[in-house]
Amino acid sequence: MKHTLNDTAAPGVLCDFSKLLARILMSVMFIVAGYGKIGAYAGTQEYMASAGLPGVLLPLVILLELGGGLAILFGFCTRWVAVALAAFCLAAAWLFHNVPGDQMQQILFMKNITIAGGFLILACAGAGRFSFDHAMAKAKRR
Repeated sequence: MKHTLNDTAAPGVLCDFSKLLARILMSVMFIVAGYGKIGAYAGTQEYMASAGLPGVLLPLVILLELGGGLAILFGFCTRWVAVALAAFCLAAAWLFHNVPGDQMQQILFMKNITIAGGFLILACAGAGRFSFDHAMAKAKRR
């Protein structure tokens, strides 16, 4: 079978490795950020308060970033976690980086919007063969 640039799906192995690499690349930032918030708990609460968010939400943020990042990394409940992280990225963009006139904040705003788009694609595509999701689906079929 001949593949062209117009094909709608990559060949199986390439697609599965690409999904694995995408999950690794997308998860690292969230794992590091979530872990970092544990060590800088009070400062992060203050930063959240400066944006009008109650600091009591910080454990949920850590759980979503660290836990969600690990779930994406290992391909566990990938579709649901990807949707949650997409929503998180959109909320973070709006609440923390929507500062018209500040070029750096606008770049961060667009970065978060772009990451949200990547997570939505991951939610549609799924985790791929190299994931817990695939292993669990395979075990169910047996």
